[in-house]
Amino acid sequence: MKKGILLNANIVSVIAKLGHTDHITLADAGLPIPQGPERIDLAITQGLPDFMSVLSVITQEMQVEKAILAGEITTINPQMEKAILVHLQALELAQGNSIEIVYCSHESFKQMTHGSKAVVRTGECSPFANVILCSGVTF
Repeated sequence: MKKGILLNANIVSVIAKLGHTDHITLADAGLPIPQGPERIDLAITQGLPDFMSVLSVITQEMQVEKAILAGEITTINPQMEKAILVHLQALELAQGNSIEIVYCSHESFKQMTHGSKAVVRTGECSPFANVILCSGVTF
């Protein structure tokens, strides 16, 4: 058995294969998932698993240098935006690097998911609870 916090074999595999600037998308239950990226569906029911729990575990395994959010989150779901930003600030300290935060329109965000190596769908049912995590390097 794998010893560590992240046990989902599909997510572990995707993260292990990421190169510099590759990205994965962490999505709420409603984000459309395009053909192409690997679909990793964790959703069990509304709210399970929640977005922040999945973000927390994934970022313990993945070196992040940039995070992309839909700009609509700032007005429609500011509580989630704050939670994501607080988490990313703590991650910067833990990783010892800056994490660039980029905002774009939700339409642009959906187009960017086409280039993700995987889309991880959570059970989160709050609007615009999505982030694209861009891989950094550990050296």
